[in-house]
Parts: sequence; C-alpha cells; structure tokens
Amino acid sequence: MAKRAVANPLALAVLACLWERPMYPYEMTTTMKERGKEDSIRLNFGSLYSVIKSLEKNGFIEVAQTEREGNRPERVVYAITAAGRREAEEWLRELVAVPVKEYPAIETGLSLLPMLPPAVAADLLEGRRDRLDADLAARRELLAQSGELPELFMVEFHYRMAVLEAERAYVADLASRIRDRSVGGYEWWEQLHRLLDQGITMEELRGRIADGAFGEEAAALFTP
Repeated sequence: MAKRAVANPLALAVLACLWERPMYPYEMTTTMKERGKEDSIRLNFGSLYSVIKSLEKNGFIEVAQTEREGNRPERVVYAITAAGRREAEEWLRELVAVPVKEYPAIETGLSLLPMLPPAVAADLLEGRRDRLDADLAARRELLAQSGELPELFMVEFHYRMAVLEAERAYVADLASRIRDRSVGGYEWWEQLHRLLDQGITMEELRGRIADGAFGEEAAALFTP
C-alpha cells in the first residue's frame, strides 16, 4: 500500500463528501451519519477538524468561502482541489483492489486460545456466537426497513453482513468441535490445563512438552 500524506480513512470520507460538492465540517459529519458511514469509518468530530487541516495543508482541499448567519459563529466551506480528486481516486482504487494484512481482535484471541481451558474457550465462543446472532438479526431488520434503496449505496453494509455471517459460522463450528473434543490437539490442550489445575508450573510443563510428553506437535510449538 502506498504511504499517504494523510492516511486516516476519515480523510478519504471527507474527500468523498467534497467530491460531490463544497461543504462545511458539520455538514460533512451529518452527510456521513445519514448514509450510515460511521459503521465502516470511525467518525469523530474532533478528529474531523484535524483531518481537514491536514488535507488543507497538503493541498487536497481548500477554503471555498466563509458564511455567517446572524450571531452564529462563522462557517468555513471547503472544496476539493484537483490534487484532492487525484488522491481520492488513487486511494480508493488501492483500497478496493489490494488486500492488506489487518489485525482484528478476534484473530488475536484465537491465536492465544490454548491459554484458556477448553470448556471456558467453548463458553466464550458460544457467547460470541450469540452476540453475532443478535447483531445479524438487528442488521437484517435494518435492511428490511431500508426499502428499495439501490444495492450500490449499501455495498459496505452487505459486505459487513457477509463478514459477520462467515465469522459466526466459524465461531459456532469451532465451539462445537471443542465441545465434542474433535478439534485437533484437544487431548494435549485438556491435559495441559488438567496439570495446571494440579499446581504444576508452566516451567515444568514446558520441560515435559519439550521431552515429547504431549506429542510431537506440542513439542514443536513450545520448543524454541
């Protein structure tokens, strides 16, 4: 991925708003919220002003005019520049076309799952499954209420639904295989926590694992 002069994804959302027409900051926020963009872009009004100043500093946007209504504070209306249009298009093309490594919290949790006893891990995964079910149900209801809004304007919503459904299926399957003890490595995982419950230290366990007491797979994982 190219290194951007302004890398915050909120900056691209600002450029997208101004690609349509000049706006002042509060109008940008309102537009994003009305279109449900805060579900896919972290929207913070304080960060918005910082992003706007960075975009202006780098020549991607400019002050188009200032407005004042009565005794209200002056409003600054911003417009996108030619450089801003190029930046927005190049950035968007890259985001759509090039996969990047991300670090979702659930992936971190799964990578460290052996720290938890099998039954606890299964309980937590089933709890996550239930929360995902509730989230998906709420999103399906929202989708039903959206009426005949063209799919083009909800592609990120449908993408998020697909991701949640895939996560839900994986989490439910993993929990089920832990419950029926069919997940690979279950025996040494269970034995590990049985010995920990008996007061065996992790240092002692590492020695047993290195000696092959838990099988070759466990020794490969825990031996430097």
